[in-house]
Amino acid sequence: MFSSLGHFKEIQCPEYPLCTLPKCFFAHNNISRPQKQDSAQRKTSAPHRLENGEEKDEAEVPRKRRRMSDNSTDLDARKSTLGVPSHSVTDHNLTQPHHTASTAGKNNDRDALPATASRPISPPLPRGPRANRAGQVSGQNTGKISMPTTHNGNAVTSTRKVDKKKVTRAGSVESLNPRMLPNPPESHPIRLKLIKMLHEQLVRLNEETGRSQDLSNKDLILSEHELITEALDEEEAMAKKSPAVYSNVIKSRIMVLKKMKVEDWKVLRTQKLQSAKIDTTVRDEASAPKLIETDLTTSEEIAFLSRLVASQQDRRRYSYVLAAPTEKELEQAKKGVEAALGWEQCDRCQMRFQVFPGRREEDGALTSGGKCTYHWTKPRRPDMVKGQTKAREPMYACCNERLGQSSGCTKADSHVFKISDPKRLALVMPFEPTPDQSNYDTLGGVSFDCEMGYTTLGMELIRLTALSWPDERELLDILVRPKGEILDLNSRYSGVWLEDYARAISYKANVPESNAAVPPTLRLAESPEAARGLLFKLLTPSTPLIGHALENDLNATRILHPTIVDTCILFPHPRGVPLRWGLKALMKSQLHRDIQMGGEQGHDPREDARSAGELVRFKIGQSWKKMKREGWTISGKEFYPPTPASSLLDALARDKTKENDKGSPLGAKM
Repeated sequence: MFSSLGHFKEIQCPEYPLCTLPKCFFAHNNISRPQKQDSAQRKTSAPHRLENGEEKDEAEVPRKRRRMSDNSTDLDARKSTLGVPSHSVTDHNLTQPHHTASTAGKNNDRDALPATASRPISPPLPRGPRANRAGQVSGQNTGKISMPTTHNGNAVTSTRKVDKKKVTRAGSVESLNPRMLPNPPESHPIRLKLIKMLHEQLVRLNEETGRSQDLSNKDLILSEHELITEALDEEEAMAKKSPAVYSNVIKSRIMVLKKMKVEDWKVLRTQKLQSAKIDTTVRDEASAPKLIETDLTTSEEIAFLSRLVASQQDRRRYSYVLAAPTEKELEQAKKGVEAALGWEQCDRCQMRFQVFPGRREEDGALTSGGKCTYHWTKPRRPDMVKGQTKAREPMYACCNERLGQSSGCTKADSHVFKISDPKRLALVMPFEPTPDQSNYDTLGGVSFDCEMGYTTLGMELIRLTALSWPDERELLDILVRPKGEILDLNSRYSGVWLEDYARAISYKANVPESNAAVPPTLRLAESPEAARGLLFKLLTPSTPLIGHALENDLNATRILHPTIVDTCILFPHPRGVPLRWGLKALMKSQLHRDIQMGGEQGHDPREDARSAGELVRFKIGQSWKKMKREGWTISGKEFYPPTPASSLLDALARDKTKENDKGSPLGAKM
C-alpha cells in the first residue's frame, strides 16, 4: 500500500465519525472553517477612496510589508502623526476595533524585530592575508577576526579566535586526511581509518615523552602539526613502496608502535633527528658553489682549449655568420629597405610601426604607434607537479599573468625592433674578418661580452667588455656611441643608463689615475667601428674567443672570427637546437652559483664574461678526467692518446688484480 502524501489532511472525512479505515487520508476531527462575512456587514464596512475616485473595501486594500526596524524614535513620530500620544497607546488599546488604534497596532507589530535580527552575524573566513577589510585578516595576521557591523549600524564587539595556520591558503596545515595518490592501494575510508589508528599511537608516544622531566627530551617532542605530517608521511611511503600488501604493512607498523615503549621511541626520534641533520648537511654541500679543479697548469689549460673550439658545422647550426654578404645580396637588401618605407615589427609587443631616422619633420618623432605595452619576460609553462596529467598554461614571470590575459604589464615610450638578417646588418655596418697580426703574441683566450640597445637602426652595440683567459684580467671595458638615435637602452638587461653616457670620458682622452674609493668612469668609443678596432688589437684569427651565445655578440660587432668557444655548444640543451640554456641557468646547474642578480639594474658584462670563462674551465676539467681514465697522457703542452701496447698492459694488469683477489687457480695446481 502506498503511503499518504497528505493532500487531503485538511478535508473532513465524509464517513466521519463512522469511518473504520485504519489509515484514512482524510481528517477525522472537527475542522473549524472560517465563517463567511455577511453581505450586509461587507456593505457597512468603511470603503477606501482611491486616487481615481473609485471606492475599494478595506478587506481588499493591500497591506505594506513589515518594516525591520527597532528605532523607537521613528515609532513615536508615526504615532504623533496619527494623533495618538505615545504614552496613551497600550497593548490593550491596540487590540480595540477602532481604526486609529488598529492602525497604530499594526505599525507596532511591524516595528517589532524578530529574534533572528539581533543575532550576531558570523563573517566569512578570509581568503588570504592581503587587504585590511572588515572581517578579514590583514597582512599582519593577528589570529583574530573582527565582527562586522549590524544592519542598523551598531557594531558587534565580540571577536572570534581563528587558527592562523588554517586561514592561509599557501602552505596551509594538512589535515588528518589521506594524501592524493595516482594509484591508491585502498579506498579512501580504509586509508583514513588506518591513518587515524597510526596517528593515535604517535600521539600516545609523544604525550608520554612530554611527561618526562628530562630537558633533553625537549627536541624530541612533536607538535600537533608535526604529528599529522609524520603519520601522513609514513602512510604515503608504505602506500607507494608496498601497494600490494599495503594493509598488512601498515597494520604491522601500528602494532609495533602500540607495543613500543617510551625509551625505544626516544631512541627512534634521536636517530631520525641525526639523519635529518646529516641530510641537511649533505644538501648544503651539494648546493654549495663548486670549486673548479682541472688538474692542469695554466699553460696546459690553454693548450687544451683548442679541443673545445666549435667546428664550422656547429657554428652553422647555431646561426653564426660565416661569410660577409656579397654585393648582390646587399643591393637586394637595400631595395627591400627602401620599399618598406621604414615600417618594422616591434620586438616586444609585435605591433607594426614606422621608424623615422633623423626624426619626423612634423613633430620630431622617431617612431609611430605611441607607447609600447609589453611583458619583459617570455612566457613559460610552470613545472608539472606529481600526479598532474595536463600541462599548465604558460605564464609570464614578470607579473604571473597567463598567456593572453593582458597585453602587457610594462609601458615604454616607443616601439623598438631588431634586425637578424646578415644582409640588413651589413647595410648598417659591414662585416670584417679578424686581421692577422703575425707580430702579436697571445697568451691565451679572450672572454668577451657585449651589451646592446635599441636605436632607429635596430639593435646596436652600446658596451663591450673583454677579459683575458684563464686569469680573468680586464683587457677592455668601454661604452659605445651607436650610429642611430637611441630609442631604448634596454637597461633592464644591458645595465647601461643615460647617466653612464653623461659621465663617460672619451677613450682618446688622457685620464689621471682615479682614487680606489671612487668607482672608475667608463671610457666612450665614438662609434661601433672604433670599438671593434680596439678589440681587434687583442685578437688574431687563432685566438680562442670565449663567450655565451657568441653569434649575437659577433653580429653586434660585425666580426667574422674562426676560433670560437661557445658555452651554448659545450653545454647543449637536451631537446636540441634552437633551444639553449641561458648563462644564468648554466651557472646554477653546473657550478651552483647565482649570477645576474642585479634585478632592474641590469647585467654586468664583466660578470657574464667571467662566468663564461669559468664554465669553459669546468668543461676542461670534466673532459680531462674522462681522457685520463681512457689512458691519455700529457707531456709539456701536447696530449697523447693511449697506445695499443699500453692498453694491452693495462688489461693484463687488471686481469692479474682480479686473479689475486679471487685466488689464482694456476697457483693451486702447482
